[in-house]
Amino acid sequence: MSSEKKTPVVYEITATVRSDLVGKYEQYMRETHIPDLLKTGCFRAASFSRSGENLYRIRYDAHDKAALDLYLKRDAARLRADFLRHFPDGVELSREIWEVVEVWQLDGHKLK
Repeated sequence: MSSEKKTPVVYEITATVRSDLVGKYEQYMRETHIPDLLKTGCFRAASFSRSGENLYRIRYDAHDKAALDLYLKRDAARLRADFLRHFPDGVELSREIWEVVEVWQLDGHKLK
């Protein structure tokens, strides 16, 4: 077993949603897409945030880079295709991958 420390990775999607699709989009993300992505086992948490009327950020906390790579290879095409079936237009997406450098807790102690 490797003694190498696994660095957490964040997979972040920003979505700009056409105003008439906001309700449908929020429902789909909450009830279908985010739960389906978490069921892949590659992520330990997700958050769904809104800024203003139609700008969203979805943050998926992967266990590590290997887990994210597995998701991208094994599951991403299927889940993206399902998303496109529901939203063939009206949603603009951008994706970014972030390596977590450090995390602090409210009590001031660093998470290891």
